[in-house]
Amino acid sequence: MTNFLSKRPLTMHQLYGDHVVFTSRPSYEKNPWLTTEEHQANMLTARELLIADIPVILHEATIGDKTRTLMTAAGIELPSNYRTFKDADSYHQRLREAEEAGEKIFFQYTHNEEYVKPSTYYVNKELFVALNNKMKLADWTKGKFLPKRDVIHVSKLEATLKDWHYPYVIKPGDDHPTAGGYGVMICYNDQDREKAFSRIQEAETDSDFIVEDYIKTEQNYCVQYAYSEATGIQYIGASIQDTNEYGKYRGNTTAHHVPDQVIAAGREIMENGVAAGYRGIAGFDLLVDDKGAVYAIDLNFRQNGSTSMLIMDELLEGDYEKFFGAYANVSNEAFYARILEEVTAGRLFPLAYYDGDYYEGQSVPSRFVGIWHGDKQDVEKHDQSFVEFNRP
Repeated sequence: MTNFLSKRPLTMHQLYGDHVVFTSRPSYEKNPWLTTEEHQANMLTARELLIADIPVILHEATIGDKTRTLMTAAGIELPSNYRTFKDADSYHQRLREAEEAGEKIFFQYTHNEEYVKPSTYYVNKELFVALNNKMKLADWTKGKFLPKRDVIHVSKLEATLKDWHYPYVIKPGDDHPTAGGYGVMICYNDQDREKAFSRIQEAETDSDFIVEDYIKTEQNYCVQYAYSEATGIQYIGASIQDTNEYGKYRGNTTAHHVPDQVIAAGREIMENGVAAGYRGIAGFDLLVDDKGAVYAIDLNFRQNGSTSMLIMDELLEGDYEKFFGAYANVSNEAFYARILEEVTAGRLFPLAYYDGDYYEGQSVPSRFVGIWHGDKQDVEKHDQSFVEFNRP
């Protein structure tokens, strides 16, 4: 094995220290705005394992023989600092064990108090909720970098929107976490508006909503920073985000030439969060419009989808990196064989593999997240080739 992991420029352990456990799984409780499918939620528990260096709570299907073989093919020894679960009961048991041991937990998403006490959070729970609440975005930007926006109670939403012109964006303003653009409702026409109202009714919420002007975007960045008292604020890097016309996340690439005003805006927001007591990694979705203005549309005071990619940037060969995620539309066997082929060839770096065959007697598609790296043209060619191969 190489000493690849020893070369990481940053780990969670450097930021959070000893006696801290990490879990990136969304809570098993119902969330109307985070519609992550169960197997996807389980797979994502391993996405940050290689940058952690602290105990990570992982689903058993992410650390089997196939995962170990992929890591070996990439020249990496699978870290052993993890704690496994297989279902909701065992997951909650891992949380209770950490709490009883006096450890702190860095949560990617908040959990109900019946599963873990607020005092167990590494970041003060009340602060963590407030930092990630879209309704409070103006608090953390100090009123800067914002599109035109209103905060409206759900009971007045329909009447208020009669004064808004398409396109506009509706976002939930409650304390439920969101991710990947889910929960964001972009309305271009009456049909989109009716779909948004239908979803809001299904959520059975009595909360406020945010309505924002739609920004004509030239570039969509996720700029990321890290803070600990020992290191101060560090700029980790930025990724260019790929979303569909309705704001749903489709992946990203590493951005090597980020405008100074974007980095400065992100740092200013990070400073505001740190001043309030935040410690750790954060990523902010900042848009640049056709006039060069910077807008903050979402603040994620937690690890982000591209965090591992940005931290690994200088360690991967080539000048182009692209985040890659897929689930098997072909057989699990063929899916895995193709991934192993790409990893062995040195152009696909593995972050997490979720083995659907772990579920004996069930038909569960395997899943994978990793990083394409190399020459841009070559990466795009192999990425598209994999898409064609994996078509149902």
